[in-house]
Amino acid sequence: MKSLSTKFTSTGMIVLMSLSLACNRAPEQVATTDQPAGAAATPAAAPAPATAASPATTAKKPASPKPAVAKATPADAPAAAPALAAPPAPKFVTVEAGAALKVRTTNTLSTKLHKVGDTFEVSLAEPIVVGGKEVVARNTKLMGRVVSSDPGGRVKGVASMAVELNHLHTADGGMLEIATNSFTVEAATSIKKDAVKVGVGAAIGTAIGAIAGGKKGAGIGAAAGAGAGTAAAIGTRGDAAEIASESVLDFTLRSPITLATK
Repeated sequence: MKSLSTKFTSTGMIVLMSLSLACNRAPEQVATTDQPAGAAATPAAAPAPATAASPATTAKKPASPKPAVAKATPADAPAAAPALAAPPAPKFVTVEAGAALKVRTTNTLSTKLHKVGDTFEVSLAEPIVVGGKEVVARNTKLMGRVVSSDPGGRVKGVASMAVELNHLHTADGGMLEIATNSFTVEAATSIKKDAVKVGVGAAIGTAIGAIAGGKKGAGIGAAAGAGAGTAAAIGTRGDAAEIASESVLDFTLRSPITLATK
C-alpha cells in the first residue's frame, strides 16, 4: 500500500510540475504566435499611442503648378510687319539756260484768230535730257502766249505773229514758270497779188476809155483803171500770219529751271 501511495504521490507531483511549467510558458507562447517565423520575440506591445500627424502627411499638398506655356521663339513667332519706309527724298536737276525745247503745236495760231496776250498749249516733241538722263518726258505739256500779232496786209507790209513759252507742266501736276526766246512767223508777201489787182484795174479802165473816146479815151481809162486797182490793193489786207496745227517749233531757254526727279 505504501508503494502504491508513493507512486500516486510521485505521479501527482509530476502532473503538478507539468501544469506549473505549462502556466509559466503560456504567456510567452501567446505573445509569439503572431510573430512571423524567424522574427525575434518581443514583449506584448501595448496599444500604440496616437502619434501626432507628421507635417508631411497632414500638411495640405500645394497645388500642382500649371504647365508653363512655352514662349514663342523668334523662329516660331510671326514676322513683325516691316516699318513703312519713308519715301525717298526728291532729287533736283537744273536745266541750264540755252537748252533747246522742241515742241509741237496742238492748234492753229493765226493773226485772224489770236491777239496779244492770248495763250495756247503745245507738247514736247522730244524729251529734255540732262547729263544723258531724261528729266522731262516727251509729250509733256507746255503753255505759251502770243507776244505780238500784226494783221498787216498793206502793200508795204505783211502780217506777222510772235509767240513764246512761259509754263511747263511738271510730273506732280504743278506748273513751273519758264522763259524762252520768241518764235516769229510772217505771212507770204502779197506783192504779186497786189500787182494783179492793179493790172486788172488798168485793163478794165482801158476798155472803158476806148469805148468812150478812142485812143485818147483808152489812155485816160487805163490810168483811171490802174488807180482804181491800186486803191483796191491798198484797201485789202494780205494773208494772215499762221502757225499750223502739228507744226514743230524750236525754242531756247533764256534762264535755267530746276526740276524734281525720281
